[in-house]
Amino acid sequence: MPDHPLPVDPDQPISPSTASVLTVIAVGGAIGALARAGVAEALPHPRDGFDVATLVTNVVGSLLLGMLMVYVVEHERGHPLLRPFVGVGVLGGFTTFSTYTVHTRGLLGHDLPLALVEIVAGVVLCLVAVAAGVALMRRWGPR
Repeated sequence: MPDHPLPVDPDQPISPSTASVLTVIAVGGAIGALARAGVAEALPHPRDGFDVATLVTNVVGSLLLGMLMVYVVEHERGHPLLRPFVGVGVLGGFTTFSTYTVHTRGLLGHDLPLALVEIVAGVVLCLVAVAAGVALMRRWGPR
């Protein structure tokens, strides 16, 4: 272990303790996972159908992550624990690349066109959402 803690967020001058960082990530992750479960309950899909819930969570999470990064990095706003809490915890627990890949892999065996749609839609829409989040925060975010 180094004599001094490594910075949690290189964009923030204050470095909180490791315990506080792990705590906010865990609490944020629980919140995000519960929110994702709520979306999955609200938007169920058949096992062999298009997974709208996962697409929605990943796109919304990407949008919010783009906004968060501009807020924290470019506007230099927020508490030093904001990025670990929201970015790693809440949005890390909310978005789910693993569910996306497992479901798509399952589709590959019996519905190749739908699997390809899910792959392309997930990647493209999430990239567009990040760019939109960045653009929105740059245009209407705090100055």
